[in-house]
Order: sequence, then structure tokens, then C-alpha cells
Amino acid sequence: MNAVSPATTDTTQRRERSVDRILQILEFLHGHGEGIRIGALAKALNAPRSSTYTLVNDLTEAGLLETSPDDGRIFFGKRMYLYGLNYIRENSLAKRARMEVDRLAKETGETSEFCMLQNGRYTIMHMRPGNRPFRISSAVGLQIPIPWTASGRLLLAGSSRTEIEELIADEDLILPDGRRIDIDAFIDAIDKARRDGFCLTKGLVDAVTQCLAAPIYGADGRVEATICLVLPVDLSEDKTSDLRERLLESGRRLSSR
Repeated sequence: MNAVSPATTDTTQRRERSVDRILQILEFLHGHGEGIRIGALAKALNAPRSSTYTLVNDLTEAGLLETSPDDGRIFFGKRMYLYGLNYIRENSLAKRARMEVDRLAKETGETSEFCMLQNGRYTIMHMRPGNRPFRISSAVGLQIPIPWTASGRLLLAGSSRTEIEELIADEDLILPDGRRIDIDAFIDAIDKARRDGFCLTKGLVDAVTQCLAAPIYGADGRVEATICLVLPVDLSEDKTSDLRERLLESGRRLSSR
């Protein structure tokens, strides 16, 4: 049996560390949501400036990152955008969900979203604004703490209390206005959403809106994603009920089961 030389092992470990650091850079930029100078990036990641500069230069040469000519800030490049388009084209659920979201927004006049979990955060994968005069603060790629959302309660349906507590950070339970969500009440709401087959939350992130979400089930019977509508909080019960039935039908249409 051939032994692996120390030099080979060391090279492999350095490559693995480089890959991990690249993923940290990409994840940070995604969460940060805007360009940042390399020095500030290294500080935010608690990483050596020299290796951060090297990795950023490599990613820039590959077209994965771009540098602003105005202030030297770095952000995602065109190649990342093209990779994302490929995902939308080739992923069956994402492709169908985009069309369903667009159809719902057009037919109902309400803001519609397709959402999934990503790195322990509720993530908007696609959205289409409604035609109301006010605009909901929502954007593709936006990541929000799970307890702030109706979709989050559905996406955790079927998870154990231990799994939920390990996933939810303490700060995720604090709403934008400073109110704190009780963890027991949150877990009860997850169970209720599972039993009801939908979830409606009012005034969590914004006092004037409510969110209505329906589950999208994967082949294993678990909630894989959600489709939701962001509505005015004072919408009539009859109108809300009608929209709920439309939304549930969309969820069934998109589900694998």
C-alpha cells in the first residue's frame, strides 16, 4: 500500500482551506448585500489580508467577482449571474414556481413570493410585486430570520423541538420593532401550521401587512418550499379566505406528491 507523503497531505489541506475561505467570501457577500473593500472583507471574516487579496484576485480573474472602478469595492460578477440563470432554467421546481408566482401576482394584484430555506434563513427565491400603491419591502435573495415569517413556520413543519432550537438563534426571535417571539409560542405556531396546511401571520415585520403562506411538498412528503402572498393587514376575511384557496391550489400544483 502506497503511503501518502506529508507534502501531498499539506497541499490538500491548503486547498481545502482555500475552498472554505472562498465559500465564506461568497456567503458573506450574499448576506452583506452590497460591495465591500477587500480590507474590510478580510476584517469581517477575521482572515489574513494577504490571502484574502489573493483569493479575491483569483475570483475576479475568473469572472465570479467584479471590482467597482469608482471606489474599489468588490461584489458578484457576471458569471455568478449567469450561473443563477442556469439554475432557474434547469431546476424544475424553481422554473414552475416562477411562472406560478407571476400568474398569482397578475391575477390577484397582490405581491407573491416563492421561498425556501437557505443556511438557516428564510430566503426569497422569486417575487413579483402586486399593483397596490404601497410597495412591500421584498426582494429576490433577501434572507430573513425564520420566526419573522409565515413561510418559516411551514418550512419547519415536521422538525423536532431540538432541531428547531438548534436552528433558531436567540436574536432571530427579536422582531424589527423590538418585540420578542416566545420560543414555545413559535413552536406551537409551527405545529398549528402543519395541522392547518397553511399559515397566516399578521404584523410581524410590518404592522400594516400580513403574510399568507401555503406549503410546497417534496417527493418525501416534507415541506420543500412555500408560495405566499403579502397582503394589507386590514383585508376583509372573505377576500383573505378567497386568496387562501387560490394559494393552496398553487401549492398543490407545485408539490411533488
